[in-house]
Amino acid sequence: MMTARFLSSLTSGIPLMIAALMFVAQPSPAQAQVVVMVNGEPITDLDIQQRSKLIALTMHKSPSRKEVIQELIDDKIKIKEAKKFTIDLSASDVDNAYAGMGARMRLSPDQLSKVLESKGIRPETLKARLKAETAWNALIRGRFQQSLMVGEQDVRSAIPESNGQQADSFEYRMRPIMLVVARGSSATIESRRREAEALRNRIQSCDEALSIFRTLRDAAIRDLVVKTSADLPPALRQVLDKTPIGHLTAPEVTKQGIEMVALCDRKPTTADAPAKKEARDKLYVQKFEAKSKDYLEDLRKGAMIEYRR
Repeated sequence: MMTARFLSSLTSGIPLMIAALMFVAQPSPAQAQVVVMVNGEPITDLDIQQRSKLIALTMHKSPSRKEVIQELIDDKIKIKEAKKFTIDLSASDVDNAYAGMGARMRLSPDQLSKVLESKGIRPETLKARLKAETAWNALIRGRFQQSLMVGEQDVRSAIPESNGQQADSFEYRMRPIMLVVARGSSATIESRRREAEALRNRIQSCDEALSIFRTLRDAAIRDLVVKTSADLPPALRQVLDKTPIGHLTAPEVTKQGIEMVALCDRKPTTADAPAKKEARDKLYVQKFEAKSKDYLEDLRKGAMIEYRR
């Protein structure tokens, strides 16, 4: 996955004349020369040059030629093995993954392509990388689902004793509330904030909140939202834990207006608490990476790898 640092680096320094970069030159004969054959699939000089640029951009380092070749070999092996188990991503699948990556960076696919091209990287280079990793991850999850499961004892052992108080998880049932404030003076905002505070002191149940805010002018109460402790940011969890059931949280001034939350219910749940979820996710990643490494090493031993030069 790309880090936030990478995402910001991608979106910086885009030339004003980016449209001129839409033209992608054909590789020269030297670039098209095959360097390695992997199970009958070629890796060319152009592949190596392009992957080097992609690694330099995403990892902020200059990889050696050997490192790049080894990564490209791994990708060929991963795709071939995934196909054995009928995991074969179509061009549409890859395009969707590419679009998803762009969306996370608030870029359209075309915008992402232009950014890459401004760095001398063909969009196909990133798509090839996405195809290999997506297929491989699906293969590992599918083949080793049982062995990748993280047991409760492992999770408990991974949580420091100091986090014991965070081991309990709750389910919160709530209704977000909004008092609309038109752009105006601070006096108008303060007036609506006092109105919200008065309603907060008056309301004793979600049903009462629903009845009042549905008839109140320039106000809205949204549908019931159900979240667990792990779904909420720590600050909001603390507020909800201190709010009596049936009451409203303190009014908060936002760009949209005055916002509150009506807490309809709060009860223990078997879902992971934040500390448990973090520990479980970390242990899963460790298992996944270890299984992936061992599997790939075994496949490499049986692969037909021929270095041409």
